[in-house]
Amino acid sequence: MSTRSVLGRLALTVSLVAAALNVQAANEQYFPLQSYRVGPYAAGGTGFFGGFIDYMKYVNAQGGVNGVKLTWSECETEYIVEKGVECYERLKNGLDGAPAAATNPLSVGIAYATLERSTADRLPLITINHGRTDSTDGSVFPYVFPLQLNPYSEVSAIINWIAEQSGSLDGLKGKKIVTLYHGSPYGKETNEVLQTLAGKYGFELTLLEVPHPGTEQQSQWLNIRRIKPDWVILRGWGVMNPVALKTAQKVGYPADHIIGNIWSNSEEDAAPAGAAAKGFISITTHPSGTGFPVLQGIKKEVLDKGEGDLADPKRFGTVYYNLGVVNGILNVEALRIAQARFGDKPLTGEQVRWGFEHLNLDDARLTALGAKGLVQPLKLSCADHEGGGAVKFQQWDGQKWNVISDWVQADRALLRPIIEASSHKYAEEKRITPRDCSKES
Repeated sequence: MSTRSVLGRLALTVSLVAAALNVQAANEQYFPLQSYRVGPYAAGGTGFFGGFIDYMKYVNAQGGVNGVKLTWSECETEYIVEKGVECYERLKNGLDGAPAAATNPLSVGIAYATLERSTADRLPLITINHGRTDSTDGSVFPYVFPLQLNPYSEVSAIINWIAEQSGSLDGLKGKKIVTLYHGSPYGKETNEVLQTLAGKYGFELTLLEVPHPGTEQQSQWLNIRRIKPDWVILRGWGVMNPVALKTAQKVGYPADHIIGNIWSNSEEDAAPAGAAAKGFISITTHPSGTGFPVLQGIKKEVLDKGEGDLADPKRFGTVYYNLGVVNGILNVEALRIAQARFGDKPLTGEQVRWGFEHLNLDDARLTALGAKGLVQPLKLSCADHEGGGAVKFQQWDGQKWNVISDWVQADRALLRPIIEASSHKYAEEKRITPRDCSKES
């Protein structure tokens, strides 16, 4: 065989392999992951992204989304905003021909820093249980989705539950409530609305900041001991939470009058505090546990085959892990809904955005997904990018979380004008013409 023939066959082989790879990539949907597995917030990052990745592996084991396989890659942010922006720019254009569906940074700082970039790139920005509250208004923020629970809904639901313990909303009058918050954009997000709620219901509010990362809180808790509040709302993150519980015990403040917010509600927040955490109350949008059919499916198809993402398999079914699974369900369902309109193929970020805006998970669909009781029913629209606004309360018994309430709903009617005032102010500043949601389909 001549050298020319050999080279020709080699070139043909390379071409065929390249074509096969392109076909494979052309049938994949990419999820860029701005993850963090090191640093003071690693517990949240490893649990959340572990659950998210394991759910995508589970979907792929079932054949993908209408035959489209999911793919992903990670870029370590260490929860640092600058690194998060770098990761966004590195990953936003997809992977080997597979288009990016959405970004899920699980960081308020990174979300704020990439919001305008994401909007310009027409790539959905998912801020499950966190982010800019006014991004609930999809007419102004078409590409941002604070799924399930925005920060204002979070504190409104907490105040409503405290009112239940007081007999009624009128029972809030004269109560002393301290909010101990993380010194970051995330921690400060709810200060203003808490002041509004205090003015409306007549409770005395004290706001105390804890500088990042939250390892020093002695002076704040001495102040709390002096104030003698009826309740302390712990708006913490990472290492700040167990330190808060330990310091509260030192000054004699009871754990069963501390209410952790949505990022102060995990096993990793309570267990390191030991006995100081017993009785601690927090909110959750989803329970821990492994009994849900979707979790059992992940165990069978992913973990039992040695393909799980968690370094510590004992974290399977924990709060952070289950949130990652919930986030995976919402991302994949948005993709599935969008495919019903645009075709069973990999979609652009713009098309996936349409899917998020038409998420409608009722009990029947959640049952089919094996996620009833794990995910609250959600219905999104052009005007409403949150869709839920409800939480349950759970209490730490020294070993595990136990749910102690039914769903407690935020006062979304009260919050909506506040949200719209903020979003419209943003629109004026950025010279954005809000969409007319009545004309959206």
